[in-house]
Amino acid sequence: MSAGQPTMKTRSAREIRALLFDLDGTLIDTIALILASMRHATHTVLGHTPPDDVLMRGVGVPLGTQMRAISAPHADELASAYRAHNWGIHDELIAEYPGVEEVLADLSARGMPMGIVTSKSRNVAVRGIGLFGIEKYVSVVVTADDTEKHKPEPDPLFRAAELLGVPLDECGYVGDSPYDMRAAISGGAVAVAALWGAFPAEEVLEPGPDFALRLPTEILELLDGDEERFRAGCAGSISL
Repeated sequence: MSAGQPTMKTRSAREIRALLFDLDGTLIDTIALILASMRHATHTVLGHTPPDDVLMRGVGVPLGTQMRAISAPHADELASAYRAHNWGIHDELIAEYPGVEEVLADLSARGMPMGIVTSKSRNVAVRGIGLFGIEKYVSVVVTADDTEKHKPEPDPLFRAAELLGVPLDECGYVGDSPYDMRAAISGGAVAVAALWGAFPAEEVLEPGPDFALRLPTEILELLDGDEERFRAGCAGSISL
């Protein structure tokens, strides 16, 4: 946790009555898709391609915000070029993380309410969700089109919790970006870092999540009571 951050109370996975998930980098592997689209957009509009770490730095916040960080004067052009290319190659480069289907099916069988909170636009999010049949496991999908404020603000998480009928402080939020973790922590959700996604582990852990997982299947182990093994502050469980 960064210096100056308030000390958060220790949370327990036993407090989780519902689960919210980020989409990109958490339930579906879109890293290659995003990177290819970013490279295309910047090369087309700017005539050059920034380093990959610059292109991927804003993944997890709305596209317009990402493009303004790359070049504010060209943000609209960049976003348009990105969307057109992304839509055309979407199904070729998208993949599901191993174990996600089994985890969602198990959680559904347990009666766990589930939802998705993503910074993608609704049409693109629904396309990715539908490609792998994820929609049958979740009853709520909150996208960048549904709230005025976006991650790292907690507003989208509050919206999803409201739709699920569960207080946000009784929800777990699983995400692979520091923006996900900041949104979860500031909203009072149990913050669960997904370390299999697009961001380096140290960046996802920096905001101070409650738990950190290396594999999707560890979600079930966490809920089954193996909390201390996955405690984000436990040096023995998380090696960077």
